[in-house]
Amino acid sequence: MEPRWQTVLKEYAEALIVAFILAFIIRSFVIQAFKIPSGSMLQTLQIGDHLLVNKFIYGVRIPFTDTFVAHFASPQFKDVIVFEFPEDPSKDFIKRVIGTPGDILEMRDKVLYRNGEKLDEPYIQHTDPRIQFRRDSFGPITVPAGKYFVMGDNRDESYDSRFWGYVDLNKIEGKALILYWSWEGFSNIRWNRIGNLVE
Repeated sequence: MEPRWQTVLKEYAEALIVAFILAFIIRSFVIQAFKIPSGSMLQTLQIGDHLLVNKFIYGVRIPFTDTFVAHFASPQFKDVIVFEFPEDPSKDFIKRVIGTPGDILEMRDKVLYRNGEKLDEPYIQHTDPRIQFRRDSFGPITVPAGKYFVMGDNRDESYDSRFWGYVDLNKIEGKALILYWSWEGFSNIRWNRIGNLVE
């Protein structure tokens, strides 16, 4: 018969292993935490916002790969998504979906048109009154199959699809869901943002 301390130690070890396995499954397939490090999504997302990303909504991928074993839905226009940055896959970016496959996009002097219709975008902000080619005027372009055109809500200060191109469906990690924490430091917690849905 085992000594009592060995039995207790074994029980704790088994519980710890199960907890690690469950945490790995949840992080890989269901929910992942994400921190906002830059101001490219102002005012929708603030620097220091912490949010949960729904990784299950678009499908299930084999962990650490781009291979989907099941697709449930496709990203929709205006979804705020987290994805692997095409120029450096080790980094995650967060932007808003502006163009889905087949959409025709055009921007004229900071005004965006989708499939010929001027967009009403109350979530965006502009900080630079100057008009710059490529940043403020482009197109018309047609979004290819399996690709997505994304932009930051802080339009004049976002490095996005206008500069580096489309996001591949297989590189999209999930949809931003809810803010669970927000602060500018220990002395300034944004209590009014905690619990807000990302829209």
